[in-house]
Amino acid sequence: MKSALFTGAAVTLGLLMASIGSAQASTIDSDGSTSSHQPTARARQHGIEKAGDAYMGWVQNNTMTSTAAPAVMAPDATVEGIDVSSHQGNVDWTAQWNAGKRFAYTKATEGNYYTNPYFAQQYNGSYNVGMIRGAYHFATPNDSSGANQATYFLAHGGGWSKDGKTLPGALDIEYNPYGATCYGLSAASMVAWIRDFANTYKARTGRDVPIYTNLDWWTRCTGNSTAFNSTNPLWVAKYASSPGTLPGGWPFHTIWQYSSTPIDQDRFNGDMSRLQALANG
Repeated sequence: MKSALFTGAAVTLGLLMASIGSAQASTIDSDGSTSSHQPTARARQHGIEKAGDAYMGWVQNNTMTSTAAPAVMAPDATVEGIDVSSHQGNVDWTAQWNAGKRFAYTKATEGNYYTNPYFAQQYNGSYNVGMIRGAYHFATPNDSSGANQATYFLAHGGGWSKDGKTLPGALDIEYNPYGATCYGLSAASMVAWIRDFANTYKARTGRDVPIYTNLDWWTRCTGNSTAFNSTNPLWVAKYASSPGTLPGGWPFHTIWQYSSTPIDQDRFNGDMSRLQALANG
């Protein structure tokens, strides 16, 4: 596979929880969006009970039930990993290493109001056991600008350091668990929001943020925009035997989230040397 080159600087880890505020009854707007972070009925069915509970692939994790392992490429062509959030609590990283996992992404932040209380154990624990690790941000584009949320992410664990074991922070942009699927934004506005986040992250770290999404959401909410396919690595969600048609004209995927059993399963599209190159920039 091809790999983009990245450079940048480390950002200090912030560990304090951001105040969410008291829950208020939400008002449904004409486009179906809500004015607060009340989870929708669908989100509650998927374990999202309050603001901050959203996690990578929250819809796919419950609606796509195939547990068949995807076809395995040549052993030296892929690297196995996982992604985690507060739902996993304290992770047994030694067990994950012994299961063959060699990289991990941990949810750091959501919107500009939430930090993962298990972040330190998950992010540092994966690193300490020998994995290449990274952090991700769950975007809520209706809350604040892309620049604002990128800055919040960077201040609370989303930074990057050229230590050979830290991946660039990832942007999780997908179905809205708190209201309208596309957060009440037009396709053009959504693309502009993503660009604002990506540009801010790169200006601060020198790295192009990987984008986690899926074909359905990306098509609905960005008009299947091709604005990022030559700069930002694609992390595609598809629970099937192959990644299938890629969104946004990306010529290849960098990471594939292919299952949620027994924890979110990810596969890097390359051997360990390419994963290390992504970490090193």
